[in-house]
Amino acid sequence: MTRTGYRWWLGLVTENFGWKILSVLIAVVLWALVASEPELSTFVNVRVEYKNLPDDLDLSSEPVTSVLLELQGPSGQLQGIGDGGLHPAVVLDMSTVTPGEWTFPIGPANVRLSRGVRLVQTTPSELPFTFERRVTRTVPVRARITGDGHAGYTVVGQEADPAELTIVGPASRVAKIKQVETDPVDVSTVVGTKQFRVNAFVGDPFVRFQSSPQVVVTVTMKKL
Repeated sequence: MTRTGYRWWLGLVTENFGWKILSVLIAVVLWALVASEPELSTFVNVRVEYKNLPDDLDLSSEPVTSVLLELQGPSGQLQGIGDGGLHPAVVLDMSTVTPGEWTFPIGPANVRLSRGVRLVQTTPSELPFTFERRVTRTVPVRARITGDGHAGYTVVGQEADPAELTIVGPASRVAKIKQVETDPVDVSTVVGTKQFRVNAFVGDPFVRFQSSPQVVVTVTMKKL
């Protein structure tokens, strides 16, 4: 090595030498603290997340939404779980699913953990799902009329606008929906014609409306 090269290396080492020594000491102390932490185990109930579900598929079975994890790691890491740090979660990749029944094993590959924390076991150890093709269907709206007419008045006409709504969901569940109903429309104080702005609902929690379920119900009452 030439004299110039030697001086360059020497300057690189000795420049801010005190700060470099201090940095090394701090790193050693931190490593010693972490290495001396006792290994502990704990149980954590975490949510189930999923990604990459194909756009043309829907869940048609009640999913498991949480999993119990047994975790092991340094006490400091375990105590900090969910407290401003990384929240553990089960993340399922559904990019390859097709219609039918699928079972996802739960393990290190799909459990998100902080560095230094290890997965011991999960309860349950696997999660079943049933997928179906997503379909849409237009069904009639039925106004749900309640109450007795006042002073001899009775219902002589009723109309829902829109008269039909489009529902979306798993094919087998959508096929069972013949109509949707509105929230109750109380006509006990109606005389003549009155409009009510109410919402329609679907009885199946796996089926939803494609757009707003709001309906205007027009009721006409006459004395007979």
